[in-house]
Amino acid sequence: MIRKIIEIDEEKCNGCGACAAACHEGAIGMVNGKAKLLRDDYCDGLGNCLPACPTGAITFTEREAAAYDEAAVQAHQQKAATVFAGCPGSRAQVLQPDAARPAPAAFAAQAAPSQLAQWPVQIKLVPVNAPYFNGARLLVAADCTAFARADFHERFMKNHITLIGCPKLDGVDYAEKLTEILRCNDIKSIRVLRMQVPCCGGLEHAVQTALRESGKMIPWQVVTLATNGEIVND
Repeated sequence: MIRKIIEIDEEKCNGCGACAAACHEGAIGMVNGKAKLLRDDYCDGLGNCLPACPTGAITFTEREAAAYDEAAVQAHQQKAATVFAGCPGSRAQVLQPDAARPAPAAFAAQAAPSQLAQWPVQIKLVPVNAPYFNGARLLVAADCTAFARADFHERFMKNHITLIGCPKLDGVDYAEKLTEILRCNDIKSIRVLRMQVPCCGGLEHAVQTALRESGKMIPWQVVTLATNGEIVND
């Protein structure tokens, strides 16, 4: 049948994956770093993916295509839900920092692009074997530090995989989790960013313990911030 369906310009696609995330039907997927329409019968032709694309690579076209199959889509969604049974917010994702992709027009005026390179960021949620850990430089930061420094992204997060936590609020010792991350991956270095408050000592201690228990004494350093954001030691 001839019907309205999306079309993706591979030359314009920057591989950000925003369209695939916006497509609840699963019609779009990432193939070799580019967005692809995987199945015509999963595309409802409503175009939720269009506003998500920052480069304008997605448009509507009318062509011969299989009819939208709602039953097949529902079956696909149910199957996908069983593959990952945890909280959707803890699904491991590799992100592309904003500096490497064009910003949507509505955000073009932002002066400081995000440097977040992965998801999730909470130490408790991050998968031990996430692919972004291989060859990574880790930033293990107390969650308050991001609010103390206006240049947190550019100065500390850039070119790092970021893990955040608060030993006092979480009520856990992160040492075991961090030890497994070090054991299972080729981590190049660790920077600990903490506040000049006693409870942040638990974060520093956890990293020290993880280095010792993993047997991987890689380069590491501790940066301490005063509550006004001033760097006390670096």
